[in-house]
Amino acid sequence: MKMTHVDERGEARMVDIGGKPVTARRAVAQAYIHMSQDALSAIRENSLVKGDALGAARIAGIMAAKRVDELIPLCHSLPLSAATVDFTVEEDGVRVTASASTTAQTGVEMEALTAASIAALTVYDMCKSIDKRISIDEIRLVQKTGGKSGDFDWDPSE
Repeated sequence: MKMTHVDERGEARMVDIGGKPVTARRAVAQAYIHMSQDALSAIRENSLVKGDALGAARIAGIMAAKRVDELIPLCHSLPLSAATVDFTVEEDGVRVTASASTTAQTGVEMEALTAASIAALTVYDMCKSIDKRISIDEIRLVQKTGGKSGDFDWDPSE
């Protein structure tokens, strides 16, 4: 099996995407933050000592999507055309849904996954004084469009 991120000597390298066509690409990722009812109530009521958890987490996630190449070795710097982070407060936690879009030679899966992860970590940071048992789970790619490998939609039944 030929490895894409190592050279013939087995040393790490960045993949050359110069010959790949520029196409529209989009990725959506999610994370789930399980927390106590006290922490959820504080988020719903916007009564956290540190302020608006979801507002801060939205900004953190978008900022993270824009800096993936600085965080994850060998990722390409991409000109994002959009990055979004949204939240759904559920019965036992908060679902983060992040998306990233570009027109480029490589995909934006890492940007969406990083946005969801950093947004979730920010919610944790904002709520940890109320609930130290918060857990972040289910970080995953849920949709991808564009690129050589084609489209992907996560199916929870698989």
